[in-house]
Amino acid sequence: MNKPLSLPGLLMLAPLIGATDSSVKGIGMALAWVLLISFYSAGMHVLRRHIDGQRQWLASLLLSASLGSCLWLALQAWSYELHQQLSLYLGLLALQCAVLEHAGFFQHRHQLGLAGAFCGALIGLGALRELLGSGTLGSHLGWLVGLPDSGNGWVVLPHGGLRLLTLAPGGFILLGLLVAAKQAWAGSSTFNRPPSRK
Repeated sequence: MNKPLSLPGLLMLAPLIGATDSSVKGIGMALAWVLLISFYSAGMHVLRRHIDGQRQWLASLLLSASLGSCLWLALQAWSYELHQQLSLYLGLLALQCAVLEHAGFFQHRHQLGLAGAFCGALIGLGALRELLGSGTLGSHLGWLVGLPDSGNGWVVLPHGGLRLLTLAPGGFILLGLLVAAKQAWAGSSTFNRPPSRK
């Protein structure tokens, strides 16, 4: 833990924990984030050439708020049920765009890898929390295509799971365990590496 937490990382933590108690919500959040980030990046790419440094911050805020509102309305029209589940976090995505712009994320050459890792974390954590928390996978899958309710999905664990994992504290616990397992795996792979010959 030698890297300090930054504001963009902290803003990504709220949707990662709050909006991923099911795989459908994780997928929906990832799709919403990709759409918003793509349109924002394209818009700021055009605006950066015509606006100087001091006004770019205001343009960034206006663009992110406008695109966030459009995304909020589009999701409400597309799938009202999914909109009810994710609407709290869509505003955070718009704020996240402006903060990422200020942090220089869009000038970073590895931005696709970082965006893919965040989307993978949203989808993976959502599927894992749904599987271990309620024992199902893919419940309410029809929300992604605008259908009202499509049932309970595939029942993987017939007796259900640990209900705590579908709540926010359970999401923090599971995310902490996953981060610890990743660090232990990385530590053991560097520990077992044979020494290099010179």
